[in-house]
Amino acid sequence: MSDSDIIFRYFPELTDEQRAQFEQLGSLYAHWNEQINVISRKDMEHFYERHVLHALAIARVIRFKPNTRILDIGTGGGFPGIPLAILFPDSHFHLVDSIGKKIKVVKEVSAAMGLSNVQATHGRAEEVPGTFHFVVNRAVASMLKLRNWSKGRIDEDSFNALPNGMLSLKGGALDAEIREAGVEAVYYPISEFFDEEFFKTKSVVYVPA
Repeated sequence: MSDSDIIFRYFPELTDEQRAQFEQLGSLYAHWNEQINVISRKDMEHFYERHVLHALAIARVIRFKPNTRILDIGTGGGFPGIPLAILFPDSHFHLVDSIGKKIKVVKEVSAAMGLSNVQATHGRAEEVPGTFHFVVNRAVASMLKLRNWSKGRIDEDSFNALPNGMLSLKGGALDAEIREAGVEAVYYPISEFFDEEFFKTKSVVYVPA
């Protein structure tokens, strides 16, 4: 069983092109991680489970319709944005991070795979122009900070199954953090989607705009 098979087990409907792109991810990140450390060495051993499949948990909550615009705040090396961009080629993903070397990796990986639906910006989320249907992120900051960074960025034109809003990959107990942010949130335990032990304490947290 190759490492990428974990993706194909949960997403059997992938096209040949998508399967090839997911297979390519492992070697691309291994290559770039040797040069610019964006993923811990220990985590690279579990790359497909802890990075790729984790990102795709968002796809178990929503299937983005064509022309959906998604902003990935604090994307790091491209998560959750790049795996989602492979899965939803007709949606547009704008990945932003304040660390330039991480955005370099995002750009190189996207270019190598021909992901024309990915744009990457080195900077702060507040500086990215335009509005988006959804903001996504993975354990990048507190919900209060995420709420403030997302303020005024979410488009009013809603056409997906879920109303526009924010989708955060979070771990552990979140009630106090949600209360502090003063937001209404819906929790989707990732253990309901994927069987691996790693996901036992992890959730997709949806906050409508």
